[in-house]
Amino acid sequence: MAATEPEIQDFLSRFGWAQARRTPLAGDASARRYDRLHRPGATAVLMIAPPGEEMHRFQRIDHWLLAQGFSAPRILGFDAEAGLMLLEDFGDDQLARLLRQDPRTEAAHYAAITEFLLDLHRLPPPDFVPSLDAQGLGALVALTRDWYPLRDEAAAERLAPLVTQLCGDLAPLPPVLSLRDFHAENVIILPSRVGTARLGLLDFQDAVATHPVYDLVSALHDARRDVSPAVIAAEKARYAAARDLDPQEIDHAFALIGAQRGLRILGIFARLCLCMGKPGYVDLIPRVWAQVQHNLAHGALAPLREVVTQALLPPDAALLERMKQQCGQHPMR
Repeated sequence: MAATEPEIQDFLSRFGWAQARRTPLAGDASARRYDRLHRPGATAVLMIAPPGEEMHRFQRIDHWLLAQGFSAPRILGFDAEAGLMLLEDFGDDQLARLLRQDPRTEAAHYAAITEFLLDLHRLPPPDFVPSLDAQGLGALVALTRDWYPLRDEAAAERLAPLVTQLCGDLAPLPPVLSLRDFHAENVIILPSRVGTARLGLLDFQDAVATHPVYDLVSALHDARRDVSPAVIAAEKARYAAARDLDPQEIDHAFALIGAQRGLRILGIFARLCLCMGKPGYVDLIPRVWAQVQHNLAHGALAPLREVVTQALLPPDAALLERMKQQCGQHPMR
């Protein structure tokens, strides 16, 4: 249960922000919400989240990223049992917003994202993050079966084991740290900093050790914005060349993990609408579907393409409208 207002006021008093003015910030797809705190000459961000282990995960990853020289927000106050955290305010230069203002900067910004990932992937992942292996990647697709509208339930049951099998067949590469929800809305540009520290990082509490292309896919096949095909091709090539990896193997892994992530996101967005009453996520489904279809066109993914075609209904206008009409009417399961 989220903190009550008296608990929030007590927390702010303990860390010297009791008199701060609070303004809400845009939330995300989770149960977390954020307020910006204003006091003379300073701002901070208040995170209000379900109490417990997620808060500790955020703290551990945050400290690790800072120790490596990356720009995670400094934690100014912390109460895991209340689900409250006071964070350094990175400001409003969210990458997604900057790209809307000036699309001509897309290539430069995504080159910086790839350089950050290369720096991150030169380091062994911390030993406290869980592993996301082939079995785990397949298991995550179960959300699609559970929430996305199906054409054939029997075919949908085959999705997770097939994804597991195909991921297990990828050329082996040492796992790296993946922030997982790594996209343009979770990156803040910090122009006063240098190198990869110019990227302010948000929303990394679900970090795992997994395949190196996972976050590259997350950034380039963004569920919330279209990245140009030229930029996608350039950044895949940049990553492969910098790590001396076979470009064809990277293309294969990118397509498979892109399909895996897209299928899972279809399930997440459907659940956010049907169970949690958030119809706006339905509008993002056609983009994610198109990304899945693009990835499934890779020759090595023909078996998965066949099962997806059998299992899932395409998101035409009628299906999307039906989902919105059912918004919030399904219990969590």
